[in-house]
Amino acid sequence: MKLLSKKVMCNSHGQDSSYFLGWQEYEKNPYDETRNPKGIIQMGLAENQLSFDLLESWLAQNPDAAGFKRNGESIFRELALFQDYHGLPALKKALVQFMAEIRGNKVSFDSNKLVLTAGATSANETLMFCLADHGDAFFLPTPYYPGFDRDLKWRTGAEIVPIQCTSSNGFRITESALEEAYQEAKRRNLRVKGVLVTNPSNPLGTTLSKQEIQLLLTFISTKDIHLISDEIYSGAVFNSPSFVSVVEILIENNYMNSKIWDRVHIVYSLSKDLGLPGFRIGAIYSNDELVVAAATKMSSFGLISSQTQYLLSAMLSDKKFTKMYISENQKRLKKRHEMLVRGLQNAGISCLDSNAGLFCWVDMRHLLRSNTFDAEIELWKKIVYDVGLNISPGSSCHCTEPGWFRACFANMSEDTLNLAIQRLKAFVDATNNNNQNHHQSSLSSKKPRWVFRLSFNDSRQRER
Repeated sequence: MKLLSKKVMCNSHGQDSSYFLGWQEYEKNPYDETRNPKGIIQMGLAENQLSFDLLESWLAQNPDAAGFKRNGESIFRELALFQDYHGLPALKKALVQFMAEIRGNKVSFDSNKLVLTAGATSANETLMFCLADHGDAFFLPTPYYPGFDRDLKWRTGAEIVPIQCTSSNGFRITESALEEAYQEAKRRNLRVKGVLVTNPSNPLGTTLSKQEIQLLLTFISTKDIHLISDEIYSGAVFNSPSFVSVVEILIENNYMNSKIWDRVHIVYSLSKDLGLPGFRIGAIYSNDELVVAAATKMSSFGLISSQTQYLLSAMLSDKKFTKMYISENQKRLKKRHEMLVRGLQNAGISCLDSNAGLFCWVDMRHLLRSNTFDAEIELWKKIVYDVGLNISPGSSCHCTEPGWFRACFANMSEDTLNLAIQRLKAFVDATNNNNQNHHQSSLSSKKPRWVFRLSFNDSRQRER
């Protein structure tokens, strides 16, 4: 063991989080309508599978792009040979235009300020390398995507300081929460280098308000730090209020010639809006020339294949298609979101009001045996092993309040989602009946009420 690096031996990756453990349990017993109808349904994966037919239809109508041809002639050899790590100019141009279209063309982007990366994971880690040294800190509002513990910290050595948000105001960012995080960093002797937010939020499914964005910009200006806005769900906004990018606020407030202009960086990806996580298409957009130059050099460690770049540059350049796709995809997301929310309501479960993303932030606090995170994990295990649903507990997202869960709705068929809702409703009904019977039994015997813990196989890895 002494021959291995400290990085290999450290346990900061986050793989033992309940977020990832739920995936492992699903993979051991995946639901299949025919082969395994009693298996676990995957509701812990934020994938968009609702609009594959639109993408497949475009591929069928554009055989040259799918077959790596130009004007009917094969360009396979051209794409197979070495490509500059700056990326294909055609893709960068098409991608910035797509980003502008998602934002209603209220803003425009310069392809020279765009760095292509192998997904948003790579983009966020690259920005950490560019903006922070080992031991420096970034603020993240809670609850936040569990993968950030891996993406931002594991290899870079950066630290995360939570901005503690609560349900009392819908988990909105406040000035007092920002200042409390700053004071916490000072107590820990951490040098603060910036704030990272997801807009729309993962796991909340909500968009930042203009007031919140302005608050963040004022904060980074006062503290002389950076802001990273991860906007990978920007095309998945299906209800009002509409999505507002940080770039819009920068321009509205005439920050173009201020020091803030170079300290705001955007992360984007096609994993969510186009449903192509396997294609590994991510991007960094920054006005800071040094950040763009450094990130471009770092991108050589995670390049996007030339074949993928060629195919998607052709697809995104088809403006008629992209306009239709964005509109139709948002309609489908809205319908599926409403289906889950309505089904949960029928089961006596409410959700945070949301307008974006591929998931709902579900309130199951009333199902906890006590207001503790131990009780949350106990409930989560019941839902995974007994109900057969993999959802993500709020504690894996660093939520400060026990009893919240993230449930994804876009990575399965309508029939599968209906089955998931039926399973959950049956569980809630049985739980309520058991509690009622237990309460009546306790009253009749005049004994204190007892609630028993479930006993789980000790070989299963426990939440840490």
